[in-house]
Amino acid sequence: MRVSLPAGDQKLVQIIDSALADTARRSGEWLVCKLGCTQCCVGVFAINQLDAIRLQQGLAELEVIDPPRAARIRERAGASIARLAADFPGDPATGILDDGEAAEARFDGFANDEPCPVLNPQTGACDLYAARPMTCRVFGPPVRSEDGLGVCELCYHGASDEQIAACEMEVDPDGVEAASLESLERTAGRRGRTIVAFAVGL
Repeated sequence: MRVSLPAGDQKLVQIIDSALADTARRSGEWLVCKLGCTQCCVGVFAINQLDAIRLQQGLAELEVIDPPRAARIRERAGASIARLAADFPGDPATGILDDGEAAEARFDGFANDEPCPVLNPQTGACDLYAARPMTCRVFGPPVRSEDGLGVCELCYHGASDEQIAACEMEVDPDGVEAASLESLERTAGRRGRTIVAFAVGL
């Protein structure tokens, strides 16, 4: 069943993309992210249901305008699921990750060398770039988490801690993502985290 994204998701994408443009302007040459750099495209990561639906909609649109490219994404996703299913720290039938500390510990060491199925191995580009998850949109610039201010290891070489802090990307300060997730759970019953392969391959 096709599920629509809450209205807040479009606002969220605009907020994040605007914040990225601002931090990229402040970062200048320290932010080295570019086409063909796939540092953030290898190793699985958890995505929420907003991300999953956005990817599914992006793939559905691609199937209309470029069916062969969409088919290759599905093939890569299917192959990824086949490799990952036996050790998947969740339900491999649904692709939903387990919750709790033990599950988080299992996920930390899970599939760190697995390429994202949406990554085009020939071009080094994301085949669903406009529909990419939030994690992809904020990777690279300085972003604050409970572990402090983190950046991609390829970026900000030669910058001092103060200079890095001055480039910090403020991510969703008004909690639009949380509100949109809550709306999605309430209206469509979609909940739980998954990974990109299951989002586009099931």
